Amino acid sequence: MIDKLAELPMHNEQVTQTTAPSFFKLGACLIYEALVVIALSLAVTTIFVLSLGEATTGIKRYSLQLFLWLTVGVYFVWCWQRKGQTLAMQTWQLKLLNQEAQLLPLKAAIFRYILASLSLMVFGVGFLWAIIDRDRLFLHDRLLKNKIIYAPRKRASPHPPSKT
Repeated sequence: MIDKLAELPMHNEQVTQTTAPSFFKLGACLIYEALVVIALSLAVTTIFVLSLGEATTGIKRYSLQLFLWLTVGVYFVWCWQRKGQTLAMQTWQLKLLNQEAQLLPLKAAIFRYILASLSLMVFGVGFLWAIIDRDRLFLHDRLLKNKIIYAPRKRASPHPPSKT
């Protein structure tokens, strides 16, 4: 029974486990996520600046900002839609699902990214919402009826059963 709960869907299979992650795991995942976004942003900015020159003023500055936001958005949306997990979420064994316990469709993933971005623009209030939410959901997940669950990796048995 426990083994069945720990199994995770590869695509849009039903998930039976609904354990909310701890605040520690959520916080650690957010910190790790920030590091991934910083690294991605540095790489994208380097490509942008090498291609188009400095981007400190004028239209180039706004173009770079939009390009960064879109690039980070593609990363998140692609990860959420493909596996329900970003690199940080895989490390901390967290998974994003919709109310039917399935991976987010493209439209829902895009809308989640937009709402999460807006949340960051208002001092992260939507992320801090998890502190008071009974299910430890971020505000954008509460509004969109998504959930982040603790999804431990399926462990292989140390010794395969013998056929004797």
